[in-house]
Amino acid sequence: MAHFAIEANDAQATEAQGLGKEHGVWENLKQAIAKSSGFRRWQVQQQFGDAILERDLDQLVRRYLRETLDTLAY
Repeated sequence: MAHFAIEANDAQATEAQGLGKEHGVWENLKQAIAKSSGFRRWQVQQQFGDAILERDLDQLVRRYLRETLDTLAY
């Protein structure tokens, strides 16, 4: 029984490490997208301007990606 508990804890730790890496990848990708000319052009078209709070950047990048993918899928 104790052996199973150790394996479960190891699995949880491995999963948590993976989520941490995924978060880091998303943060880097989000920053790269936010600096891209396509994102900046889209921002101007949407009239969002350059004043973006960090918490809003996540939502804006997700919206930009969603709209871009919708356009490509059309």
